[in-house]
Amino acid sequence: MGLSLAQRLSSQGVQVTLFERERQAGGLTTYHDYGSFWWDRFYHVILSSDRNLIGYLHEIGLGDQLRWSPARSGLYARGRMYPVTSPWELLRFPLVGMIGKLRLARTILTCNRIRDWRVLEAVSVEEWLIGQCGRRTYEAFWKPLLLAKLGEQYARVSAVFIWSYITRLFSTRDTTAQRNQLGYVAGGYRTVIRRLEQLIQAAGGTIRLGTAIQAIVPAPDGGFSVHANGREDHFDKVIWTGPIEGGSPLATQGLVSVGATSGPIEYLGVVCSVLVTRKAVVPYYTLNLADSEIPFTGVIGMSSIVPTKETAGLFLTYFPKYVPSDDPYLKLPDDTVRQQFGEGLRKLFPDLQEADIVALHINRAVKVQPLQVLHYSTKVPTVATRHKDFFVLNTSQFVNSTLNNNAVIGAVNEFVQAHGRNFVEVSNLSQTGLEPARVS
Repeated sequence: MGLSLAQRLSSQGVQVTLFERERQAGGLTTYHDYGSFWWDRFYHVILSSDRNLIGYLHEIGLGDQLRWSPARSGLYARGRMYPVTSPWELLRFPLVGMIGKLRLARTILTCNRIRDWRVLEAVSVEEWLIGQCGRRTYEAFWKPLLLAKLGEQYARVSAVFIWSYITRLFSTRDTTAQRNQLGYVAGGYRTVIRRLEQLIQAAGGTIRLGTAIQAIVPAPDGGFSVHANGREDHFDKVIWTGPIEGGSPLATQGLVSVGATSGPIEYLGVVCSVLVTRKAVVPYYTLNLADSEIPFTGVIGMSSIVPTKETAGLFLTYFPKYVPSDDPYLKLPDDTVRQQFGEGLRKLFPDLQEADIVALHINRAVKVQPLQVLHYSTKVPTVATRHKDFFVLNTSQFVNSTLNNNAVIGAVNEFVQAHGRNFVEVSNLSQTGLEPARVS
């Protein structure tokens, strides 16, 4: 979000400085060195219906780097893997009876017909799905999907989540050529991030990596004083794209309201084990798990859609476990995670031998996605803050969509359309003055 927003503003002549706490830009889309190749630290995929993201990739000159592959989904239950990609496979799915399958189809149709998502904010996703298709179908089909996406916190999430998930999944732009196909950019998100960095710097922007913000202080004569890594800089405007929480540089200066009566925004974190192997582990891109003894919440077979020429002839599989952002599991030693991971891996894939494994990498993120609890829209921070030159744009504002990069680019598009003129006008005025306008 920060990178694409910085690129959009800098392309319009605004002098932008991007502050990034980590050593790499890109946030959750950043990349990892897996030894013989680079690929995404966490798993990402592009749908053919992701118009905002696909349009943006073309805009920054990466449209010719888009690749599409057939995708399959599976479900693990009672010691077996079942394919659940096509309507025919769903009809053959043995854990749900014919009436349950008909109600399953009705649930999907119902979601696609709902236009006002607010009617779903007051009911939990579990309650709504059980009401739509019955407990047996819910337990066999929907609950594993919720666990894969939300971990054990799914029970607190509203039905808006499943509505947004289904409508995105089934709103394909091309219902013939790209049905059941998923996309990626050649070279992974490393290609995207490096292109954005190049574009920002070519437009005169600055990117400061490994720089944590200590304070953002409104200046008496206008603008802000930003304190980071022992240095102080002045900016005319500031856009904050990270989470908002008590004790943050924003809260201490009263720039935004934190901890309102509706309660603070809660986030999910993730511990994502990434397995590199010499042979394919799973034939599906997504394998949902209906087994409480498995120590992770899902399996993502990246190499089912990304050819091994991208990954040095090796296979890449992600095993995420989603937990609340304050869960002690996020701080477990790597060796403990590896031990638990190994137990689940042996149960799921008993034929996988030690000689087949090249490496196991463990990546963590404390705040991955907001938890869209009941009446979530009442908790969302607004873009307009207490200061006319201070703005907030972050993923907690996604009230009717799941967290994905298409939604991120959509939010950036809306922000630039609504507020971009203010930044450009300040920049144009500054060109006739003594100093250039600066935006952080």
